[in-house]
Amino acid sequence: MKRYTDNNKIIIGGKMIKKISLIIAFFSLISCGTDMSVSEKNSEPQVSHDSSEWQIWAYTSAAPDFIGDLATVIGADGTVLREGSNGWRCEAFMPMPEGGFVDAHSAAPACSDANAVAWANAYKAGTVPDMEGDGWMWMIHGDLGVDNFTVGTDGQKDAGHMHFIESGPHMMLMPKDPASLEGQSTDYTTGAPYVMFEGSPYAHLMIPLVDYYSYQPESSPK
Repeated sequence: MKRYTDNNKIIIGGKMIKKISLIIAFFSLISCGTDMSVSEKNSEPQVSHDSSEWQIWAYTSAAPDFIGDLATVIGADGTVLREGSNGWRCEAFMPMPEGGFVDAHSAAPACSDANAVAWANAYKAGTVPDMEGDGWMWMIHGDLGVDNFTVGTDGQKDAGHMHFIESGPHMMLMPKDPASLEGQSTDYTTGAPYVMFEGSPYAHLMIPLVDYYSYQPESSPK
């Protein structure tokens, strides 16, 4: 299996998919007209943050209820906490510290369809994603940030990266063919969808939702 590093970039040919403009328009309506805030979802259970009950709440609330309530949930230790029925999978993207996560945001939980799960597994392993089609991922709790142009900088907020962005609520489109995103903006300060990890096998479209800049207001549109 071919591995990817910053010193061994893979050039992928292809044409931009026409559906990007429709995706941008659709999710612009979501961001403007729908409040996806966590406060509108099920209340956080008052239990230990390393418990199965809390993990199921935190991870599934990374997506709307109509997805999270029916999704499979993977615990921080890799065990299945709950079997789902809709083909989606919710899990934390950060390792759990002793005693549990401080809050849901610090877990960077995501709910992914099967193709996005394949993308995420490849990203964690440093291999090229092998996907049957485009993947979708919800992260309503946001994440701990990454340099928009540097793969593998997750959570390195104080490392001096020039283009670091700690995201609030968002969705992601992981295309089967990263080259289909050619021509899309990489500017994360406009509030519009933008490309992360341009030029790598992990290039994907970030789709900001309401309160996207809540953890890094200095990067919000001016």
